[in-house]
Amino acid sequence: MINVNDLKVGMTIMYENNIYSVMDTQHVKPGKGAAFVQAKLKNLRNGSIIENRFNSSDKVEPARIEKKAMQFLYSMNDTYYFMNMNDYEQIELDKKLIGDDAELLKENLEVDIMFYEGEMLGMNLPDKIALKVTHTEPAVKGNTTSSAMKDATLETGKVIKVPLFIEQDEEILVSSKDGKYVSRA
Repeated sequence: MINVNDLKVGMTIMYENNIYSVMDTQHVKPGKGAAFVQAKLKNLRNGSIIENRFNSSDKVEPARIEKKAMQFLYSMNDTYYFMNMNDYEQIELDKKLIGDDAELLKENLEVDIMFYEGEMLGMNLPDKIALKVTHTEPAVKGNTTSSAMKDATLETGKVIKVPLFIEQDEEILVSSKDGKYVSRA
């Protein structure tokens, strides 16, 4: 058991029969009354985020999350297929479990799939993903405002905003956190 005073960002805990990742913690000592810990927790089963107040004497159970490096193979309808890089075992994930990250998956991309006691919880993408621009309008000469952006369709089908100098068939880096353009690859 872990005392809630020792909670750190990134830890995974069991709380009320759910698995949570700690997103933020604050130790609060009010003028009156006992100290407490305010924690922001993300449910790893459904993605919901809760704010919870723990008494400073509370204890929580740590959740041992296993991460396996896997390679994305292909998708069919709403099913996504991954292969374990060590033993070549293949698994299937439903699009609901992947969520918006599906728009950034390309063949052979390596991701971390998270498991808790054999239960699949989801996946972590690399911070930046190199993707090819399959369609974008050519830059208009004279349109040189410093923050001018245009739409670009990526090889995965996702449409994002890119600077005017990005051309069709170029490889760019996209952030997996917010799905935005980072730089040329």
